[in-house]
Amino acid sequence: MPNLPLVALLPFFAAIAVTSLLTFFTIPFAKKFGLMDDPKLHKHPGIIHTKPIPRGGGLPLFLGTLLPSLFFIAFNQAMIAIFFAAFLTMGIGIIDDKFNGQSKDVSPYFRFIIHILAAVIVVASGVSIPFITNPFGSGILHLNEIKWSIPFLHITLLLSDIISILWLVWVMNMLNWSKGVDGQMPGIVAISAIIIGILSLKLNPTGQGGFIDAQLSFIIAGAAIGFLFFNFYPAKIFPGFGATALYLLLGIASILTSAKLATAILVMGVPLVDFMFTIIRRLLSKKSPFHGDKKHLHHILLSLGYSQRQIALFYWSISGILGMLSFLLESRSKMFAILMVIAITGGALLFLHSITNKNKKNEKLTS
Repeated sequence: MPNLPLVALLPFFAAIAVTSLLTFFTIPFAKKFGLMDDPKLHKHPGIIHTKPIPRGGGLPLFLGTLLPSLFFIAFNQAMIAIFFAAFLTMGIGIIDDKFNGQSKDVSPYFRFIIHILAAVIVVASGVSIPFITNPFGSGILHLNEIKWSIPFLHITLLLSDIISILWLVWVMNMLNWSKGVDGQMPGIVAISAIIIGILSLKLNPTGQGGFIDAQLSFIIAGAAIGFLFFNFYPAKIFPGFGATALYLLLGIASILTSAKLATAILVMGVPLVDFMFTIIRRLLSKKSPFHGDKKHLHHILLSLGYSQRQIALFYWSISGILGMLSFLLESRSKMFAILMVIAITGGALLFLHSITNKNKKNEKLTS
């Protein structure tokens, strides 16, 4: 068994301490330099706060993972590429946080292109999903053996690389849409990273090739918890779009963990389904997937009278339960569990949307 304090606990608590300290100093920094989310200026339909609150939480989250990683993880070219990509997403996010809601804010489409570029940088450094366990039978599906050649571009595309890029972009945007109430996002990220970290140690107890995946996971979890101290309701600071760097690192950690993506998908099942449901709903309404609204699951729960703390705890509880369940399930059982989460959460979203729509119609008739 690995030396648990050295591999997991020290990086974990170091990230908590560093991120907490940096977040404390980021709050006055954000106020001084205008990194504020003012509901009077930022006319996004999903806004629920009523007074200006500092943004820019992505800066302490990024540094809170980078600094402990420099100390605990042996850096190579891949790690340099990983944190450069994370810096890229953090940088464009901080710029967007500065001008969000103003005429100069960053286009969501440009931000999306940066996310794709960051994912490509990571995959080009060698981080990809070479195989997955066959969820419908025995054996392994070797994704890196399926390839397509594009002669006029002189490049070869591997299925493993394509899936890895899609997964990283998916995680970045999914979690960006899962920070609607105070404390919601950091709790989901922390629980997901802890589950992935424990799985890393379980799959590689001797540390063959190093404990990079486990250490990075626990550092991400520590950073999320360190930020949560200031983000739980009532929030003193928001993560903003700069926090995309943390989501990218979480997606990378799930890939490094012997490509056990099923566990990551299961743990983040509820926000994942809400993300899918939102995209489909907006497309069916002939709107852009990036068109903001107030119809995410957390918005619906707020309209039904639940508090921000209750909603955050609901998301954390579901992630924790599904995470613990993932340790007990085989690959095929995980696939069944994922399908059940999709069916139950999707059905619940349809039901809740119908209730809220009826309530709105009744309010109009009585007014």
